[in-house]
Amino acid sequence: MGSAIQNICLGTCPNCNKGKIFEKKGLLYKMRMPKMHTNCTVCGYKFEKEPGYFYGAMYVSYMLTVGEAIGLYFILSYIFGFGDNFQIFLIIAAAMIGLSFFNMRISRTIWIHLFKN
Repeated sequence: MGSAIQNICLGTCPNCNKGKIFEKKGLLYKMRMPKMHTNCTVCGYKFEKEPGYFYGAMYVSYMLTVGEAIGLYFILSYIFGFGDNFQIFLIIAAAMIGLSFFNMRISRTIWIHLFKN
C-alpha cells in the first residue's frame, strides 16, 4: 500500500511504476494546463481508457479542494487567530486558485491508480 501512495505522489504509471503520467505539470502563472501522456513511455499502458474517463476525477478533485479549504480554515482560525471570516475567505480562495493545477494532476493520478485494470 505504501508503494501505491508513493507512486500516486510521484505521478508514475500504475502498470510499471516507472513512466510518468504527465508530460508537463502546467503552471498557473503562465496559464498552461498540465499535459498528460496518452500512453506510458515505458510500458505503453493507455491512461485514458475511453472518452469521458476523467469525469470521475472531478469528484476526487472536489474532495481534495474541500479538504484543503477546511484544513486551511482551521489553521487560519485557530493557529494564526484570524477573526475576520471575509479575510479568511479571501486567503482560502487565493489558495484554491493556486492549488488548482496541483489538484487536477493529483486527482487524475488517483483516478488512474484506482482503476488500473
